[in-house]
Amino acid sequence: MDDSLSHWLRLREPIDASARSATLTRAIAAMMPVGEPLRLLDLATGAGSNIRYLADRLPGPQRWLAVDASATLLADLLERMASWGAARGCQVQVGADGCVVRGTQLDCVIETRQVDLGALDDHGIFAGRHLVTASALLDLVSESWLRTLAAHCRAEGTAALFAITYNGRSSCDPIEPEDDMVRDLLNRHQARDKGLGGPAAGPDAVTHAERCFAEAGYHVAREASDWRLGPAEADVQRLLVDGWAQAATEMAPDRAAAIADWQARRLAHLDAGRARVVVGHGDLAAWLRA
Repeated sequence: MDDSLSHWLRLREPIDASARSATLTRAIAAMMPVGEPLRLLDLATGAGSNIRYLADRLPGPQRWLAVDASATLLADLLERMASWGAARGCQVQVGADGCVVRGTQLDCVIETRQVDLGALDDHGIFAGRHLVTASALLDLVSESWLRTLAAHCRAEGTAALFAITYNGRSSCDPIEPEDDMVRDLLNRHQARDKGLGGPAAGPDAVTHAERCFAEAGYHVAREASDWRLGPAEADVQRLLVDGWAQAATEMAPDRAAAIADWQARRLAHLDAGRARVVVGHGDLAAWLRA
């Protein structure tokens, strides 16, 4: 599972980067303190794509804590950070639990830690942080998890930035009659318990997160970060269609034949080079009200 997830994360990283809100990233970067190392927490870091995106956009030096439940993905993070740093002409040092990437424009120390985030009961990972961030996470967690997250951030007075949260909207071109049915079944599947505090917030995650942080005393800003996929992203589209079909079938096994037929037609459009997909996402930034 981790190997296939690692492959998926590699494919989506450039798509995530192009979709993210540059406006919210700049707003958070402008709020970071100057003259001291930034202390940053990346939740469910995966292979570290969020760190690679933000490292070039936040002031330095930076001291990251990257946490994830998967030891395999954390090892992949170190490998990919080393390649990323070397490609920038940086000096790179890699150890068992972290790495250092230093160059003319970059001073980035990353500590990795394997953490089960299901209960979010380790306040120590939040201690002293200037920024708590994550990518493609909030739609997997429960509303109670989001409330706990906001409370941890409030206790430390940290800012927050969450990118690429699925919002339940998608569209495909060419249109097929079953598109709406498959999307609706997928959204029901997204709301199932993912082991992160109860039934997942799913498509309502950004709205729930906005409310939780606002109630904790934060100003919250949101922007769209939709994926727009064309023939150049055929590999990602194929994985999406296959994943959507699987999730829809799990939710409605009695419609398996119709879903399989939809899947075959969608893949035929893809093979013909005419498929385009928009997947709705949202970014959210939060900072304490004055």
